[in-house]
Amino acid sequence: MSRMDIRGVSMRYGKNNALQDVTFSLEGNQIYGLFGPNGAGKTTLLRIMSNQLFPETGQVLLDGESVVENDRALRRIFFVGARNLYPDGRSVGKQFAQIKMFYPTFDLEEAGRLSDAFGLDTKARLGSLSTGYQSIFRIVAALCSNTPVVLYDEPVLGLDVNHRERFYGELLAHYVKRPQTILLSTHLIEEAAGLLENVILLCKGKLVLCKKAQDLMERGYTVTGPQGLVSRYAQGKQIIGSEQLGGMKAVHFLEESPESQLPPGLERSRLTLQSICLYLTKEERGEKE
Repeated sequence: MSRMDIRGVSMRYGKNNALQDVTFSLEGNQIYGLFGPNGAGKTTLLRIMSNQLFPETGQVLLDGESVVENDRALRRIFFVGARNLYPDGRSVGKQFAQIKMFYPTFDLEEAGRLSDAFGLDTKARLGSLSTGYQSIFRIVAALCSNTPVVLYDEPVLGLDVNHRERFYGELLAHYVKRPQTILLSTHLIEEAAGLLENVILLCKGKLVLCKKAQDLMERGYTVTGPQGLVSRYAQGKQIIGSEQLGGMKAVHFLEESPESQLPPGLERSRLTLQSICLYLTKEERGEKE
């Protein structure tokens, strides 16, 4: 069971603050979702965590050891990027064999099984694969890595709904069989929501939250009704967003929902995880209504 600690990580590209003093921990053998709008710093963070970039300040530790140029630590972390970084002329099967050389825990037999299940031709050259099948190659490699930590950056890019569902099913099956610390970055939040135990949210390079997914789901709710009634109900509560149409208003909250019945004329509904992340990042961008 491996733990990763991200401590005070900052990174700039020119005048742009890609990451600003980001600090959180990944507890061992749990599944995390990493969310945020475009430009939030997600890919930069994942590349720093996998030693592909070096932060200007801060550090990343795996079980107390820095990951920087540390082969022992890096053999325990498998990173799945949104791009294929392997030689285009190499076949899928030969690349699996190459991966096995760096990651001794890689399961070649399982890679063959999953390739058949996803319809991936192991004799095909990587450069000849479509965008979707390049994604399938990368996720098969990650699922078979059996490393203590796996980092996924937009793993379902270009996949149809059937392949996406198969990926989520295989990810969960592998996790149950052999628990890992998994960090999954995706824009398709609702598709992944059922897998997640924790949520990490970034916006403009800053950490917005790192919380249990179930806690967020239990605390996010909407109250809808006539504007005056809703406004009075909302007084003193933690509002993360609102909309108004004519005389009707909807206000979104992130706090413990009261057990008592609402005043007549008001309705309460649960927010999805995707909606919670959307409203929280709109607030961080200064777009709160």
